[in-house]
Amino acid sequence: MQLYNTLSAEERAQLIDEAGKERLTLSFYAYAKIEDPKKFRDDLFIAWNALDALGRIYVAHEGINAQMSVPAENFDAFRDTLEVYDFMKGIRLNVAVEQDNHSFLKLTIKVRNKIVADGLNDETFDVTNKGIHLKAQEFNNMLEDPNTIVVDFRNHYESEVGHFEGAITPDVENFRESLPIINEQLQDFKEDKNLLMYCTGGIRCEKASAYFKHQGFKNVYQLEGGIIEYTRQIKEENIESKFIGKNFVFDHRLGERITDDIISQCHQCGKPCDNHTNCANDACHLLFIQCDECKAKMENCCSTECLETIHLPWEEQVARRKGLQVGNKIFRKGKSDALKFKQSGDLSTFTLAKATEAKTKDVRQKIKVKKTLIGKAEHYFTKSKIAQFLIENNELVVGDKVLISGPTTGEQEVTITELFANGASTEIAKVGNQVTFELPFRVRLSDKLYKIL
Repeated sequence: MQLYNTLSAEERAQLIDEAGKERLTLSFYAYAKIEDPKKFRDDLFIAWNALDALGRIYVAHEGINAQMSVPAENFDAFRDTLEVYDFMKGIRLNVAVEQDNHSFLKLTIKVRNKIVADGLNDETFDVTNKGIHLKAQEFNNMLEDPNTIVVDFRNHYESEVGHFEGAITPDVENFRESLPIINEQLQDFKEDKNLLMYCTGGIRCEKASAYFKHQGFKNVYQLEGGIIEYTRQIKEENIESKFIGKNFVFDHRLGERITDDIISQCHQCGKPCDNHTNCANDACHLLFIQCDECKAKMENCCSTECLETIHLPWEEQVARRKGLQVGNKIFRKGKSDALKFKQSGDLSTFTLAKATEAKTKDVRQKIKVKKTLIGKAEHYFTKSKIAQFLIENNELVVGDKVLISGPTTGEQEVTITELFANGASTEIAKVGNQVTFELPFRVRLSDKLYKIL
């Protein structure tokens, strides 16, 4: 009985490309009393793995929190797997504004103490005594009321690229930090103000609303389904968007555009930009905003120190990381002295630039590239800028256009102009050959080599 992934992210991406079928990115959550989270987790994995459903899911005694990618043709069958459980009957599924077949490449279901880390002692209050849910138009109407205080319960790196007009945007790195800050800041408004709150999909506000009612706030409201559902409603009902900019999401896209307003800056040069990236240095992985020009110049790095590090021999990089908490175990969230134009805390909705339609089309086109896997990276010779790959499938010919792809490298397209196989110049490399060719960027052992069809 399979209870864990057996394919790598790269292998799964290849299967998705070969299938050529549409997938839907969606999210949902539910607070409930789950007696045996481990069994619940295993049952879900078996059911969802059979449907080729992928995603990042947390389950706990208090419920479930899921962000997922599901084949469109299996959507009804997927919903049926939820209807088995009473607490998920009729559950709202927040379907993403922008669809991407590669939003998730593994099915990861983890048992946690809580589905959202909040630092609260939930036994002191009723988590089901939540605030009043508001739909998009109702939310907009209450925003116009001068008696309303609106609070963003997301983290600083989320609110920086997009938020509602007039919202309080706490300078925090996690949900648990925001609760005592907002509670203290609004002590004088418990009786006579409308406390209006929102987050990405509603899960954080669901518990926050119960917490603030317990703290004595009389008029507590929350945006139903969060920014994701708000966006769906304003588009379907042609409602004015009071949310400005981009909604940060927790898959590889790192954002969905809600309006074409860019209200943040590249953290390195100050140019209007709202695209997040993770530092390419495996010992850093800092999350920050980086424009295309700085991305090319800095090779996806947040600082000159990290840029120098990624060009060191691989063995030396590994040696430097010895004893450090690195890789997927660390997720630094966008604060560093190297970032000169980082903004957080009291944010404005002043538009610095407008996102262009052409740029959006380019991103979508990149996703649709048809390719076939032919090999994997083995080494990069820094001084000579030569990359070495092992050909495992098909052939590689001078003149071929290839795609080098990996979690840190991203997706880089190049055309082979000169090729060496097993040290000798050649026009055609075959299965089993170790090939080398010049590349202006470093490759890593996790990188795959694709031929673009």
